[in-house]
Amino acid sequence: MGHENHTFSNDFILLGLFTSSQSWPASFYFHCFYFLNGIFGNVSVILHVFLDMHLHTPMYFLLSQLSLIDLNYISTIVPKTASNFLFGNKPISFIGCGIQSFFFLTLAVAEALLLTSMAYDYYVAICFPLHYPIRISKRVCMLITRSWIMGSINSCAHTTYALHIPYCRSRAINHFFCDVPAMLTLACIDTKVYECTVFVSTTLFLVLPFIVIACSYGHVLFAVYHMNSEEKKSYSTCSIHLTVVTFFYASFVYTYLTPRSLLSPTEDKALAVFYTILTPMLNPLIYSLRNKEVMEALRRITQRLCSVKM
Repeated sequence: MGHENHTFSNDFILLGLFTSSQSWPASFYFHCFYFLNGIFGNVSVILHVFLDMHLHTPMYFLLSQLSLIDLNYISTIVPKTASNFLFGNKPISFIGCGIQSFFFLTLAVAEALLLTSMAYDYYVAICFPLHYPIRISKRVCMLITRSWIMGSINSCAHTTYALHIPYCRSRAINHFFCDVPAMLTLACIDTKVYECTVFVSTTLFLVLPFIVIACSYGHVLFAVYHMNSEEKKSYSTCSIHLTVVTFFYASFVYTYLTPRSLLSPTEDKALAVFYTILTPMLNPLIYSLRNKEVMEALRRITQRLCSVKM
């Protein structure tokens, strides 16, 4: 029994998004499509903000950080998942699983907090434009640093716990990445106390930030609705931002606040697709392609490159 409880060097097995081996071609192409689109979109946003001086503002600095997080986010999960489908090599080492889990949780919390900062930035820019230099411009670095630090601390606590509990059941994780709650279904010990810490973390880093975001966008929608017609074009943009953010938070919150006994592995994996693959790919499209200043920056950069070639 002691040997079974301490087999930390054994590999885990990731069962993947679909358990049927016949679905692997569609799954592989699905992951590759969203991975490449996510990489291209997020890299484009980072380069645009870096290369164009007109985008060197707190708003676009926050946007570039969101793209950086999303770039690392999908790179942490999708390549391993796609390779599992392609080569059928589903084992992942114990330490590798811990590393993947650490980066996933760090980036997830960092993104949740950064989206809150972006919503507050949008709120101040629309509702209190004269206060913007004081409230945002001088605090943007603090907002970004706070997101990364809080994400790292939360991730370190949860990953450390997952790596130090005994596993004595099957090593097969019914998921497509090393999600800590899915890992703990294989534990030999009672994890009810840990589930309470998951509830606290989810409330602090997901529920409360989403409430702040909803209130911020709600005030913006109300303010924009009563502005002149030229400003009302921001109404649809704000609504779309809120919709995408809601997909990210709602899927996350439902997954981590629902007791594991009430959430089937199929539901768990389907919801995870939203916050691990779809949202990182959609963010650069929603925040950039509908943004007039970003499109103007794209035009200027394109003209600059064409003049250099000539």
